[in-house]
Amino acid sequence: MNGTMAASSSRIMLGPLVAAIDQGTSSTRFLVFNAKTAELLSHHQVEIKQSFPKEGWVEEDPKEILQSVYECMDRTCEKLTQLNIDISNIKAIGVTNQRETTLVWDKETGEPLYNAIVWLDLRTQSTVERLINKTPGKNKNHLKHKTGLPISTYFSAVKLRWLMDNVDKVHEAVLSHRAMFGTVDSWLIWCLTGGKNGGVHCTDVTNASRTMLFNIHSMEWDPELCTYFDIPMEILPRVRSSSEIYGLMFQLSALFLTEIWAFNWYPHIRGEIINTFPLFKIITSCLGDQSAALVGQMCFKDGQAKNTYGTGCFLLKNVGTKPVMSDHGLLTTVAYKLGREQPACYALEGSVAIAGAVVRWLKDNLGIIQTATELGSNSLLTLELLMAVTLFLRFLDYMHRTGNRAPEVKPSMPETTALGAAMAAGAAEGVSVWSLNPADITEVTSEKFEPQINPEDTDVVLVVQDESVVLLHLSESELRYARWKKAVQRAMNWETTEPVNNGNASSIACARGGEKGASF
Repeated sequence: MNGTMAASSSRIMLGPLVAAIDQGTSSTRFLVFNAKTAELLSHHQVEIKQSFPKEGWVEEDPKEILQSVYECMDRTCEKLTQLNIDISNIKAIGVTNQRETTLVWDKETGEPLYNAIVWLDLRTQSTVERLINKTPGKNKNHLKHKTGLPISTYFSAVKLRWLMDNVDKVHEAVLSHRAMFGTVDSWLIWCLTGGKNGGVHCTDVTNASRTMLFNIHSMEWDPELCTYFDIPMEILPRVRSSSEIYGLMFQLSALFLTEIWAFNWYPHIRGEIINTFPLFKIITSCLGDQSAALVGQMCFKDGQAKNTYGTGCFLLKNVGTKPVMSDHGLLTTVAYKLGREQPACYALEGSVAIAGAVVRWLKDNLGIIQTATELGSNSLLTLELLMAVTLFLRFLDYMHRTGNRAPEVKPSMPETTALGAAMAAGAAEGVSVWSLNPADITEVTSEKFEPQINPEDTDVVLVVQDESVVLLHLSESELRYARWKKAVQRAMNWETTEPVNNGNASSIACARGGEKGASF
């Protein structure tokens, strides 16, 4: 979908439209959908720069993220106008975002106090070790009964703790009650709804559930968890459902501060304001990107699952309205809560930090390719990359213990994350232009793939265990996985310093033992 389709008379009278801001790790997009057909009408995308101040550190500029949203909105609206589509028909906007990425800003100046610490960042390893060491039995799952999560560098609480301990501006702002914490969704919604002039400081249950500060049973910030991490609750955003009216946004907000403030804080006059100012747009949904993809893939039933490949790879399985805890390293998370009065649904999640990011690694770290498109001309390298990502997904086995392998379905329209945010936005109470009733949902066209490996076909393999030779019967998939693990082991511990031709020392780093894409 290139966003510049030829205009047609049938699209002039399209009815209600719904838009989505999709702020990911590598790029920002703004997409507009037809609420009746789920057709993607136009979109624009802007890449986001990442900085790596030290090994294992990953940061992004909060102002650049915000500016990319404005640029994407402006360009998409320009494209819609070129197609003779009336942008005043955009009835609501949803937000979906990279999860766990952590920001702190000054509520009086509106200025970020540090770069956003990206979910991939590993600087908090010592913080995590210190926190685990003070738990009974030094158990990383000490908080899992409340959070569904292990104590890990992955989640927001330890990133926030690091900022408070190591960044003077953050420490001072917390002490002077000027600090606001949030993940990317909170930062964007606060800025887009007025910022320091009455912006709405909120998040949704899916993003909150990735902080380690949120009780997934009570669906509230947990005072004991905040005490454990020594984080003041006053800096936390208000937690909302994934589908409701959050606030009013308008790009000429400086001219209408009074109206925007009244809309955001006095719900009973919202209808009058919208009728008076039809170009005002309301933000009516918020979902972490993986939850949004679950909604966009229509996984509303217990047992349905989605797997998406982006910077990382994430598989979520809907487990219904009661959380399920895993003994095999899977995360328990809030899948969505589609309305204030609707029940929360939960998911089991398997996460792999590196999927699409391996292409950037090949380009920027190893120099094997100069551009991502070069992979298309190297079929062997491409196959090995795909096999590596696929074989990392062994957590699929824990979600399908019966041994019955279900067919996989790939939607023909790939923007299912943004679609999920748009669906939740259009379905919000007070908007109601998109029905989530299963009978009304437009089925996304897709391609089905059936399993080609017969799990009953096995080979006998000789394995040396404790100086004894053991015969094992392994399926083809198990054999492939065993060979891949052997290759990974051989690639470890190669970091060395060797002289190169110019006589200077050069550090050549490969994977070290113990470093994995998912460490849960």
